[in-house]
Amino acid sequence: MPFGAQVRSGGQVRFRLWAPAARRVDLVLESSGGPARTLPMDTAVGGWVELVTDEAQAGSRYRFAIDGGTLVPDPASRRNPQGVHGPSEVVDPEAFGWTDEDWRARPWRESVVYELHVGTFTPEGTFAGVASKLEHLQRLGVTAIELMPVAESPGARGWGYDGVLPYAPASAYGSPKDLKSLVCAAHAHGIAVMLDVVYNHFGPEGNFLHLYAPQFFTERHATPWGAAMNFDGPESRAVRDFFVHNALYWLEEYHLDGLRLDAVHEIHDASDPDILSEIARAARDGPGRERPVYLVLENLDNEARRLGPSGAPNAFDAQWNDDSHHCLHVLLTGESAGYYSDYRERPQTLLCRSLAEGFVYQGETSRHLGRPRGEQSAHLPPSAFVNFLQNHDQIGNRARGERLAQLARAEALRAAAAVLLLAPSPPMLFMGEEWAAAEPFPYFCDFGPELAAKVRQGRLREFSHFQGSIPDPGDPATYASAHLGWARLAEPPHARMFDHYRRLLAIRRRDVVPLLSRILGSTCVAFDPGGAFAVDWRLRDDGVLHLLANLKDTSAPVIGRPAGRMIFATHPGIRAALARNELAPWSVTWLLERSRAGR
Repeated sequence: MPFGAQVRSGGQVRFRLWAPAARRVDLVLESSGGPARTLPMDTAVGGWVELVTDEAQAGSRYRFAIDGGTLVPDPASRRNPQGVHGPSEVVDPEAFGWTDEDWRARPWRESVVYELHVGTFTPEGTFAGVASKLEHLQRLGVTAIELMPVAESPGARGWGYDGVLPYAPASAYGSPKDLKSLVCAAHAHGIAVMLDVVYNHFGPEGNFLHLYAPQFFTERHATPWGAAMNFDGPESRAVRDFFVHNALYWLEEYHLDGLRLDAVHEIHDASDPDILSEIARAARDGPGRERPVYLVLENLDNEARRLGPSGAPNAFDAQWNDDSHHCLHVLLTGESAGYYSDYRERPQTLLCRSLAEGFVYQGETSRHLGRPRGEQSAHLPPSAFVNFLQNHDQIGNRARGERLAQLARAEALRAAAAVLLLAPSPPMLFMGEEWAAAEPFPYFCDFGPELAAKVRQGRLREFSHFQGSIPDPGDPATYASAHLGWARLAEPPHARMFDHYRRLLAIRRRDVVPLLSRILGSTCVAFDPGGAFAVDWRLRDDGVLHLLANLKDTSAPVIGRPAGRMIFATHPGIRAALARNELAPWSVTWLLERSRAGR
């Protein structure tokens, strides 16, 4: 890795920093028992400074002094045990004893993803706490956990999207060794580990790059967080390398199985190849040559061209499918404000299209955005779309962070889960969803007083129309309210929902997963613009996976009676209902029609 501190085989440590705007950089080695030692760094070509010394070793704490003044942490620090304002620590990645040498993740198409926030998933709020719940996730039927960002961020409470040290696991969650131990434990339970990474901005507190490397940013592009990352302007090569190596670092040094790239529609790059393609290529040519590596995007622009067959060079395996979520949310809650306004008309028909073709918006104009959105996606396999009922954004960006269990009836949630968990696309759950957790997931942060006040006021302005109190993001009580109440899992309503999710995932594993490599295409049929719909996934050898769904409060007519073995139905007596050409309210039926070879 060209950045940061590297322990060499002979015991020396190489320190390296890209500081093109600094006239002078010194390495400051800190000591708990004596004065700090200051060592001048050598200037190299292209704005780099470097020093190889035997005065440091694994465990040494250090900072860089810029122009004889400000002390800053290493932007590629492997560990910052005292937070973003403290010193960095030298870490020897070879010191950890891995126990997962034979581990290989499942093919991406078989994935069942579980998104979690390390700090609120368990009472401990640590990597070790997550490891203690792996048996629960294994029992549920999860194949991959997706950690919300763990890069070192200001304070001890936050979502992780304001990280400023993208190579350092958050000290509030544990040490690098603790994270690696979690990965080992997950692999021992047959569970892959993915990480949400943020390459579109740095957080507003604890970011010192402007002081010595302002070339990281450019005013030529704007983002919601200010100046964009400089991926295509002068001196952008070092910036690109910083993030390419960060992706490789997590996949190689931590044995992670995949990455989810946050909000790539806010990454602006006119290069060819652009930074996203370069990251994908590096991952495929690197760790992807030896094992499955999952690469997933969040992308408001619905750029189908970025997605391809699993493992394809320069391509990503999948994208979070906001379209399917928004359709389901409108159906379950009746809400139609904001971006949900694009889905309030014929949501069942739009959901049908999303299940069959991936995106709802494939070039049509979004009224909410006021512009065309998306690209044609029907040619892509179902594995290219991650579908979900909830995630951190869709819960946490609400005024009070309510979950669907507080917004929709249980029968509606059970029906929606039956669509989500048995459809061919990889489903994703948000922590606690499987037992209809009652705890909210509001937005929370831990900034300094001045910035915390601005965030609080901004939140109040954003939800000025909201009737009722809004949690203060900086109040520790807001963070505490988001911790899952695991004891409730034993209560009958929550236990019933957990059994429902567990049963559906068992059916998925038994009946749906074996079909995924055989899917040739799909067809969507809306029986009524506001009523029931059907989706057929055609299989090799003429088999068909049928979905019949009515996601509303009244019965709906259905045309035709698909053949096949019923693998799941929300309602008893579904055969009689189909004979009457109607579907009950909130009913979902899945049938598998055998191929000619199997008849």
